[in-house]
Amino acid sequence: MPEPSSLPSVLVGPLLRRVEPKRLVLWLVASRQLTLTLKLQLPHTTLAIPLAAHSQVIAVGRHAFIHLIDVPLAEEMPSDVNIGFDLLIDNQGIVQWAPHLLYAGASMPHFVLHSRIHQLVHGSCRKPHHRADEGLLCVDRLLANAPTPAERPALLMMSGDQVYADDVAGPMLRAIHALIARLGLFDEYLEGAVVDDSASLYGHRASYYHRADLLPALDSNETLRERFFGGVKKPIFTSSTADNHLVTFAEVIAMYLLVWSPTPWTLVDTQAPTLSAPEQQRYAREQVQIDQFRQGLPGVARVFAHLSTLMIFDDHDITDDWNLSAQWEQTAYGHPFSRRIIGNALLAYLLCQGWGNQPEVFGELVDQTRALTARAQDNHLEASAQDELLKTLLRFQHWHYVLPTTPALVVLDTRTRRWRSEFALKQPSGLLDWEALSELQQELLDHPSAIIVSPAPIFGVKLIETVQKVFSWCGHPLLVDAENWMAHRGAAHAILNIFRHSRTPGNYVILSGDVHYSFVYEVLIRHRNAGPQIWQITSSGIKNEFPPRLLEWFDRLNRWLYSPRSPLNGFTRRRALQVVPHIPEHAEAGERLWNSAGIGQVFFNEQGQPEEIYQHNADGKPRTRMVAPK
Repeated sequence: MPEPSSLPSVLVGPLLRRVEPKRLVLWLVASRQLTLTLKLQLPHTTLAIPLAAHSQVIAVGRHAFIHLIDVPLAEEMPSDVNIGFDLLIDNQGIVQWAPHLLYAGASMPHFVLHSRIHQLVHGSCRKPHHRADEGLLCVDRLLANAPTPAERPALLMMSGDQVYADDVAGPMLRAIHALIARLGLFDEYLEGAVVDDSASLYGHRASYYHRADLLPALDSNETLRERFFGGVKKPIFTSSTADNHLVTFAEVIAMYLLVWSPTPWTLVDTQAPTLSAPEQQRYAREQVQIDQFRQGLPGVARVFAHLSTLMIFDDHDITDDWNLSAQWEQTAYGHPFSRRIIGNALLAYLLCQGWGNQPEVFGELVDQTRALTARAQDNHLEASAQDELLKTLLRFQHWHYVLPTTPALVVLDTRTRRWRSEFALKQPSGLLDWEALSELQQELLDHPSAIIVSPAPIFGVKLIETVQKVFSWCGHPLLVDAENWMAHRGAAHAILNIFRHSRTPGNYVILSGDVHYSFVYEVLIRHRNAGPQIWQITSSGIKNEFPPRLLEWFDRLNRWLYSPRSPLNGFTRRRALQVVPHIPEHAEAGERLWNSAGIGQVFFNEQGQPEEIYQHNADGKPRTRMVAPK
């Protein structure tokens, strides 16, 4: 085990999270507990703020410490100007310990606190070993070519699947295990598996490409093995591969470090493990994509250091089809091994994503986590304390949040507060339950405009939703990811009624991801002249794409079957709405869905309405403007 002095002080970050007039939230991971000083360079003065009283630190290993820095400011920061910041460690700034975070000619990172959300960038679904290029590098190029504050986005919204805990390439898993050993990330005891603890898991023959074999071969485990660990065959959309599904808390933490920073990669050797001949070929193919992914990480880390980044989970941050139905929940939470896997991924999400969104709501969970890791003996977490923490975590229901911006930004948790079907357990759950929908309506009252972040589109492609509905009727919603707002009658009617309420905003912009393609719909309520106006803007994926030929046929059939005059529209739950698609500028004739990895960009006017909508393409092609029909 290396001494701390042989490791870089900072492994990941800093990430710029919340930025408000009198508040600054930063996140980083270090190889030791740091004594930090924040240097804040304002237009007419420079502040030096010791951070000992404003930092919370949680050890996740012998040489891995997560730092959440939440700085209250006595005076408001100025709006719409460049503000520089630095983090001093032993009197050395970022230019010394992380020069890759700086743009050319700069001595420190800088950000802009915008007086209103005049533009933002957004996206979802970033799978490291997908063949598509890195969409976050579009944001890096955008920031590098934005010399004035007005040209910079107000924030980056990542709307789900920031990591794929359930779909991991062999070379990535090898790097994860090497990083666990190098940093001494905490081990844990496992129940309900053929291995007793995490160290045994990492060295087990099933650790690579065969994690379904970690379950004992019992009849009672067959459903769990098929649905959770073996992956679910999805002939309509994708083939889900869970054979390298992350299991331990340490594995998920290491994944976050490796997808957000180039520094951890310098600490590991990714020599291939012992594999069969077909597995060696797969490993070699995946290695090509992982190497390409790794090359883009300096630019990705630079984006996170310069742009306020907000996040919300979707299923792959935890596991595929997470909480899709009541039956899924019974299966997954009813077994100690799968319950531990879900809990570990959710705990890592809390520490690496959720905590920075709104630090004030996680105090009890953070304290409980700190107590767990502080009591680690022989580098092992205490099993009973870990189970108790995860039990509390799985009951927690405040992952959603609202930013006090103009327009208001309302971020929905569509995963843990679901409207379950009590009489047909296989049927898809509603994405929000009645109580959560009522709270949403209260949040929206009397706002002139609002931006709603829903990981899954509220207004999706009708044909694809119909296919999902047919499979759900046949009792197989897992085969086609039957997760959409219209899949559950109660949730569908409730969300549509919210849009029709007289005191909720006149202008809604809904930002979504999840589906691995991009589109824009303008939605009008029939027979009402006074609004509201609704825009469904979907950007997906950051590093993922839909099978091209399949999407081409879905797009074409959707236009034929659900044209404005089609009687089939009368059978949908949106029959009271008129859905007008915007056309991708570079699309072929009639194309509505844009299939290219990248990042979305939306410009807003003073009324909170989108003026311009673009999809930046990761493959280097010109950005695609989504054009309203004439």
